[in-house]
This record gives sequence, structure tokens and C-alpha cells, in this order.
Amino acid sequence: MDRVVGTVVRGLRCPIINEGDNIADIVVDSVLHAAEAEGFSIGDRDIVSVTESIVARAQGNYATVDHIAQDVHDKFGEDTIGVIFPILSRNRFAICLRGIAKGAKKIVLMLSYPSDEVGNHLVDIDELDAKGVNPWTDVLTEVQFREYFGYNKHAFTGVDYIDYYKSLIESYGVECEVIFSNNAKTILDHTKCVLTCDIHTRARTKRILNANGAEKVYSLDDILAAPIDGSGFNEQYGLLGSNKSTEDKVKLFPRDCQPVVDKVQHVLKEKTGKNVEVMIYGDGAFKDPVGKIWELADPVVSPAYTPGLDGVPNEIKLKYLADNNFADLRGEELQQAVFKYIGEKESDLVGAMEAQGTTPRKLTDLIGSLSDLTSGSGDKGTPIVFIQGYFDNYTK
Repeated sequence: MDRVVGTVVRGLRCPIINEGDNIADIVVDSVLHAAEAEGFSIGDRDIVSVTESIVARAQGNYATVDHIAQDVHDKFGEDTIGVIFPILSRNRFAICLRGIAKGAKKIVLMLSYPSDEVGNHLVDIDELDAKGVNPWTDVLTEVQFREYFGYNKHAFTGVDYIDYYKSLIESYGVECEVIFSNNAKTILDHTKCVLTCDIHTRARTKRILNANGAEKVYSLDDILAAPIDGSGFNEQYGLLGSNKSTEDKVKLFPRDCQPVVDKVQHVLKEKTGKNVEVMIYGDGAFKDPVGKIWELADPVVSPAYTPGLDGVPNEIKLKYLADNNFADLRGEELQQAVFKYIGEKESDLVGAMEAQGTTPRKLTDLIGSLSDLTSGSGDKGTPIVFIQGYFDNYTK
């Protein structure tokens, strides 16, 4: 019988993970148990995808507001700190901001507008047009921003982030001035000591600041890049990728992830005889067209993966073949021509017309997005995703 199903994705349930758990063993046991319970077999090049959250939980990779405050104070001392380009998020940044504030004497908070880096809006872009405000050239004070746009609550959270972030800072007795600009150099008119909080543009922001007279420049990946009084840390990403654990604690992005995926692959090979690919994933790399929010608030989609997941897809557009190369064929003859073409395709199709409209993004970005959408961020309880048939094509 012909195979009539392509890629199959399953969200797998596992025990709730606590600090000190052997995460690799739990992942392997969960996959094997699911296969037995649901009656599916494990094959070569199947994919096991594990959310970063349970890896970090098993590692106990946490830090408190006090740990953040100590690191910030060690770096900036009594200087006024320009905190620039943070994302607007209670889960992702608010606890970090509390720690930053607790370690500071005065903060100048500079927000990008009309939205943050990942698309959370302070004001609708149409409002800028209506008021004649140019976000690329115009610098606004808090008073000016309110005069133009009033008070706006986030569509999803119901939070006015200007008030919220300012109140968090002031709750520690720290003076706070809020300004609005998309030009990193603006902050240097207020202070030469800057903590840049953007994620994907941080290297450029630091370069601009350093080239224009900044005296101290750090980004979030510099904060908790090493442990503070026994805290968790991430030597590569620091606070980037962290999110709220409790009201005074953050869970950091997991560290030392490569040994985890390598062990899961090795043990599954021992137990099944199959070469399964393994990756750890965080946020997916996709954008919500309605809310206009880009999901990727983590520094990367995948901090670790087995070698078979390196690279990008190398695929042919079937409808292009059917409409162009084999437009005169039908039925079995068309199918066999397509089969033959796919079987003989070049190993690198970049630039080929037959590949136009495919998705030459990193495999880990694509698979991580698929995994993130499958597991969700709520109460599904499926932090492990098992994917079959992803690397198959029409000929298989």
C-alpha cells in the first residue's frame, strides 16, 4: 500500500521536571514509553525536540533579583544607567528590570517606538502618521509622548508598559526618566553608561554606542554571564532568554546543552538501533500577523542540536515542476517524471528556479518553530516533541 502520510508531529507528555533530575534519561524514557503506548515505531532521522525550559529546570539555572542587582552594581557602580531598547514583557523583562533597578542609583529608560524589537506596540503606527511623528528622527520625552498618544494598554496583556516599567524602577527608590527614541546615540545625551537590552540587534547597538563616546556599555548577555554568589548563569547569553519563575526569581536560558542532545541521541541509538536527531528549542521564529508580534524573544531558536540538523532544506517546488517542466504530462506519467526529477536533484539548489518559493531557512529554526507551536506555552504538558517524516519527500 502506498504511503499517504508525510510529516507526523506528536507532543509527548513527561513528568514535571525538578532541579537535579537527569533530563536526558527522562527524555529517552518518555519517547520510548510514548512509542509503546501509542503503537508507533522509531525510525532513522526521526527528531526528538526538547523545550529549553525543562533543561534549565533540571539544571537549576535560576537567579534572583538580588543576584541581578549585584552584577549590575558591580559593573556600573553609582553611575546613571541608560537602560535602552527593552522588550515590553512581564514574563521576559519585568523581573530583570527589577534587578537592574535595585542595583542602580538613577535610570534613564529609553524605549523604542512605535513598538519594541519583537513587535509589542506602545502605539499604533497609524497614530504616528496622524500626528506627524517620525520615529526614526523624533526623540520624545514622556510628557510629549503622552500629549501625542495618551495612555495605551497592550492589546494582549492590558498593561501600560510605560507606567509599569517606570513604577517598577521607582519602587526601589530609584529616580527614573523615560524617553523615546530609535537611535542608540540619543541615550548618550543623558549618560555615557548604557545597558542595552535588545536581543537580536545588540551587537550593532553596542558598536554604535562605543563608536560615539560611551564609557561603559553592556548588554543583557553580559549580565549573569558568570555566577553571582552561587547563582545560575549563562556564559554565552547571560539574561537573554530568561523568563519569570517567581516574583523575585528568573529562570535562565539553559547552559551546556550539547552534552544533553548528544546523550539522548546516543542512548536512543543503543536502545532502538536508530539514528534519531535531537535538538533543544525555545521560542519559534514566526510572527503573528494579527498581533504583529514576532515570537522570538530568545537569543536563538535552538541552543544545541545534533549534526544531522545543521543546514537548510534542499527542496524542489512540486507545483513549479507540474506547471513548467512537465506541463504536458498527467497522472502516472507526471508522477514518475516528478519522482525521477527529485531523485536526481542537485545537492545545492540555491538559485535554481525549481526551488523558488521553498523555505531555505535553518532547519533548526523551522523545526523549532514547529515544536514551539506544537507544545505551546500553557498547560498542554508536552515539553517533548517527536517528529517523523520531516526529511522525507514525495518519492519516499
